[in-house]
Amino acid sequence: MSHAVGTDPVATRLPIGSGAISLFREGRGRPTLFLHAAGGAGAWSPFHELVSERADLVAPDHPGFGGSDDLPELRDVDDLVYHYLDLLDRMELDQVDLVGASFGAWVAAELAVHSPHRVRRLVLLGPIGLRVPEEPVADLFLMSPPELVRALFHRPELVEAALAAEPDLDQVLRSYRELGALARYAWRPFLNNPKLERRLRRITAPTLVVAAAGDRIVPRVHCERYAAAVPDAELVVVDGCGHALHNEDPAAVASVVTDFLAR
Repeated sequence: MSHAVGTDPVATRLPIGSGAISLFREGRGRPTLFLHAAGGAGAWSPFHELVSERADLVAPDHPGFGGSDDLPELRDVDDLVYHYLDLLDRMELDQVDLVGASFGAWVAAELAVHSPHRVRRLVLLGPIGLRVPEEPVADLFLMSPPELVRALFHRPELVEAALAAEPDLDQVLRSYRELGALARYAWRPFLNNPKLERRLRRITAPTLVVAAAGDRIVPRVHCERYAAAVPDAELVVVDGCGHALHNEDPAAVASVVTDFLAR
């Protein structure tokens, strides 16, 4: 697949479950599934563009996010795992490279635990999903929009630019919808699966865990424990980035990801 220089690919809709989801697909190479964070749905980002230069990138919106329908029959992360296995079956993708960011990294890890044979290589960017009571993930639901922006980004110029952009009504309504979807999947237990850490040994794919040096959302110990629990996983720390690392420095993060996937 290809698109004109300077233009983004057009999202397509795929019927699944009780409705349809929205996804981008672009590039050539190994099929690579990207699962987005609590933010970032519905957009083709510079990071997507860079990865698609070396892979056949499939980037769906989670149900309840972006352009995807709510699919209310899906109630938790376990349901999302089966949803994405159904999506891979529908797209006739027997095995993929799997990249997830934050909440999407949690879903990716659960999928790789459930069906190791479906994942060739696994990349987790700032993953949540583990229960670490002494250093919990920041509570996104208690943050005001400015607080969230300051927590997501490390570079002051990016924080200032994001704070200066006035959201329109559609963006506000979309944010509330997506927070509601996140709560549906991950409210209880809160942003974690207490059983996941001991199950990570089931993952057979070579795995890369990428941490942001300036992450104010997910303490570093979460990435370290993922890397320790997944057999032979590697841990890389990207300097100069906050939690939204693949949006803050897309070139550096895409280089780390695509070099690992190309091995």
